Amino acid sequence: MTSPAQQTRVNLADVTPPIALGPLDGRYRAAVAPLVDHLSEAALNRARIHVEVEWLVLLCNGVPGVTDGAVVPGAPTLTDDEIAYVRQIPATFAADQIAELGEIERQTVHDVKAVEYFIKRRIAEAPEALGTSNLPAASELVHFACTSEDINNLSYALMVQGAVREVWLPAATALADQLADMAREHAGVPMLSRTHGQPATPTTMGKELAVLTHRLRRQLRRVERAEYLGKLNGATGTYGAHTVAVPGVDWPAVSKAFVEHLGLTWNPLTTQIESHDWQAEVYADVARFNRILHNLATDVWTYISLGFFTQIPVAGATGSSTMPHKVNPIRFENAEANLEISCALLDTLGATLVTSRLQRDLTDSTTQRNVGPAFGHSVLAIDNVRRGLKALAVNADLMAKDLDENWEVLGEPVQSAMRAASVAGVEGMENPYERLKDLTRGQKIDARAMQDFVAGLGLPDDVAQRLAALTPAAYTGLAEQLVADYLD
Repeated sequence: MTSPAQQTRVNLADVTPPIALGPLDGRYRAAVAPLVDHLSEAALNRARIHVEVEWLVLLCNGVPGVTDGAVVPGAPTLTDDEIAYVRQIPATFAADQIAELGEIERQTVHDVKAVEYFIKRRIAEAPEALGTSNLPAASELVHFACTSEDINNLSYALMVQGAVREVWLPAATALADQLADMAREHAGVPMLSRTHGQPATPTTMGKELAVLTHRLRRQLRRVERAEYLGKLNGATGTYGAHTVAVPGVDWPAVSKAFVEHLGLTWNPLTTQIESHDWQAEVYADVARFNRILHNLATDVWTYISLGFFTQIPVAGATGSSTMPHKVNPIRFENAEANLEISCALLDTLGATLVTSRLQRDLTDSTTQRNVGPAFGHSVLAIDNVRRGLKALAVNADLMAKDLDENWEVLGEPVQSAMRAASVAGVEGMENPYERLKDLTRGQKIDARAMQDFVAGLGLPDDVAQRLAALTPAAYTGLAEQLVADYLD
């Protein structure tokens, strides 16, 4: 039974312009919009047009050092103006062209065949556009000897390469740089550590941020070194159609030259599909970056909860609809959730894409259409973390107070000094660990208790003086120096 409101309500699916189903194209569009130029359906079709056009140019004009003139005998040599004309086809691929290609695909019910017909339409228009043209004679070389996957694998490689290098890596690198600046700024700010959630050997806020920076940057270097593989070798990777149609050509050399011309790494051995192993490798590295960033988000959230970080309120913002005092760590919570979604998608992509039944199945076709959301949720999380970090201030006073309330953490250096003294032959240093355990385990002790204990040990004067001057805030070891020396 439907209520009167349900009977009369507007069907949101009919609203124009269309309402986004997912948050990346709706609520969070602004943060992820740059990815649309690389990983959208329109970007895929533009990349397909680009690959088809470049293949056409190569077939007509040949490969220096591999072919003597055209790859396909009788193909016209394209002039500079003609090459510029066909290269404008992907360069000017915009709203009207997207709609036109969509209409062609509704007829072909095949996306790559629609691209072929779209290009041939543009070639048919070339004589009027150029005056005289060799292009009509080259029309049947569009998609020559290609299976759809020849075009698709190269298109996806170019798309992912562009998305990583031009969008994801710059955003992720900027985050790591921002974190590095914070680490250096707070390298000397002492902080009580918590291992297993319990008070532990002090560190500095900067050193802890430096650890996370170092981890993130290591993954960035892996992503920067990523290979993007491609192939163009026909329906089952044998150059069957190529060698029958045009025997005598070194087709593997032509294929290699073409793939490398696109800025990709040539894969010499494939089935119908490029094996996608490179994709799994890239997605695993991005997912690992995500998980380290997730660790950062949860740690910062915890430091906010402890009061070590305070959040700078945004004018006019509301933290809670009922509790006026709230300044919630929403940026880090949002990042956590989006990183988890991104990793789930990246893990699925990596696991699915490396398998294809025998010489080809189509599981990769729909799977690869989710590369955009996978990167989108990561980019959104990076944006949230950057904005969250920008709104933080270190509460050094509270951290100092926390340290002063936990003198028991000096049990570690005291018992270590006793061990060293024992090895040096000092009497009365027996059972140092056990004695400090009796003094401190599960107990709160103050400065006087710890200093009285040290004074009664009979340590050499220099050791006793060093320990007497030691405070939890001063017990940070080489933390500040480590940031200066090893944060790249």
